[in-house]
Amino acid sequence: MMRLIFFPLWLLHWLPLGALWLPGRLLGALAFVLARERRRVTLINLTLCFPQWSEAQRREVALRHFQGFVTSALALGIAWFASERRLRTMIHFQGLEQVRDAQTKGPVILLTPHFFGVDTIGPFLTLDFDVITINSKIKHPTLDTLIRERRLRWGKGLIFARQDSLRSVLRAFKPGWLLYYLPDQDFGPKDSLFVDFFKVKAATVPALARMSKLAKASVVPCVVHLDFKAGRFEVTFFPAWENFPSGDDAADTQRMNHFIEERILEQPANYLWSHKRFKTRPPGEASPYDRHPPPQSTQ
Repeated sequence: MMRLIFFPLWLLHWLPLGALWLPGRLLGALAFVLARERRRVTLINLTLCFPQWSEAQRREVALRHFQGFVTSALALGIAWFASERRLRTMIHFQGLEQVRDAQTKGPVILLTPHFFGVDTIGPFLTLDFDVITINSKIKHPTLDTLIRERRLRWGKGLIFARQDSLRSVLRAFKPGWLLYYLPDQDFGPKDSLFVDFFKVKAATVPALARMSKLAKASVVPCVVHLDFKAGRFEVTFFPAWENFPSGDDAADTQRMNHFIEERILEQPANYLWSHKRFKTRPPGEASPYDRHPPPQSTQ
């Protein structure tokens, strides 16, 4: 019965990527109207990060955010069910030599911000690489198992839950392997530092620098973009960071956030604004998501 949940994605995977854009736009516009709380969170985040924008600009970006979110969800079936031959025709790697070069020096951490498409790229990467991913465990055990099977459909790589210890992840992190790491969410105050994200203090776990140091791993930034007009997935790898980690966790974490900011400015609607990125606040500061008072920019 649980496998029937995947049936709509299985049906949609037969369509070209570009054909998903129209239903995704329509369903995304509907979600923008109906998902009131997620819309409110998105607009609060955009207000905090872009106070210089007009309200109309923020609503336009928020609408396109919902449309991109839904379309990327519809495209998930392609990554989970399409043949290897088809997948290879749909993905375009730019800067792949950055990964290959870093692999010669040891393990590689792919710093991957939450742009739409991050969930679809994992099965692509495991065609050619041994990849470790860290995901939140789904409460329903059968559904969690089925999703893990799809993500590991080529029989390569490992998946850890966020509840697993960092030591367990690093023990499995071998030379030449990739760690697909998504660092830009609010996981609460434990082990977090408050560093700027568009000049707003954001609780950010400094695990990137710590893992890089402990595993002697290179950090190669990786940004995903779904190009529906061209009908393919674009994945850009940037040069491995030099002088990282620096030994200063706060400075290294701030460097990571600044990189993410730069990439957001290139495609602002395609970032995961519907996540409560500023939920955890410094002591004495109210959450911007509280109904009262209304959110105010800190700039």
